[in-house]
Amino acid sequence: MQKPVEREWELAIDPDTVRLFILKARAVSAGLNHDYEAGGDHEIELDDQSRDAHQHDGLAEEEEEDLTEKELRALIDDLNEDEAAELIALMWIGRGDYDVSEWVDAVAEAKQRGNNRTSTYLLGMPMLGDWLEEGLEAVVEG
Repeated sequence: MQKPVEREWELAIDPDTVRLFILKARAVSAGLNHDYEAGGDHEIELDDQSRDAHQHDGLAEEEEEDLTEKELRALIDDLNEDEAAELIALMWIGRGDYDVSEWVDAVAEAKQRGNNRTSTYLLGMPMLGDWLEEGLEAVVEG
């Protein structure tokens, strides 16, 4: 069992905001892993003897996925510098790049990378939701 880390800092980003990001990141990730590829042909069995070749364009799924991703991207882009750096640091801790005891260092390094493309950086990670959740648990409950 890990000994609780004494914190000498407070989170700038609200844990509830991070939880919202976790849910949206998982929705985006789930949308990327659907069984149908856009534009792919799939055979549908109508009954025991009939089959139909179906052209699945995936438009409904793509539209929903795009909205979720756009919403998450906008939310991340609206974060101030401290919040964006903490979000990256939470992801790094969840991914195992840093330990919770290295929080201050993780945030400092995240600030050095700048806030310009935080959403692009984070949304490029398929396990973002899991890593944010693990990082948040480590930091908040740590």
